[in-house]
Amino acid sequence: MSETIILGAVWTAQAALVLAMCLCAWRMIAGPRAQDRVLALDALYACAMLQLLAFGIRTGRALYFEAALIIAMLGFVATVTLAKFLMRGEVIE
Repeated sequence: MSETIILGAVWTAQAALVLAMCLCAWRMIAGPRAQDRVLALDALYACAMLQLLAFGIRTGRALYFEAALIIAMLGFVATVTLAKFLMRGEVIE
C-alpha cells in the first residue's frame, strides 16, 4: 500500500513540475525584460533538476541523481554569469 502512495505522489510531483517548466518556458519567451528571462531560466534549471530527482526516485537508479547534481552546478554558474553580464555588460574583467 505504501509503495502505491509513494508512486502516486511522485507522479503528481512530476506532473506539477512539468506544468512549472511550461510556465517558466513561457516566461522566458514572453518576458518583458532580460532580468525576467534570466529568472525564468534559473527556475527552469531548478525544475529540471527536481524532475530528474523525482524520476530517479521512481526508477531507483543512481544515474539520475548524478545528472541532477550536474544540472544544479551548471545552472548556478549560468545564473551567476548572466547576472554579472546584465549588471556590468561584460563577463570577463
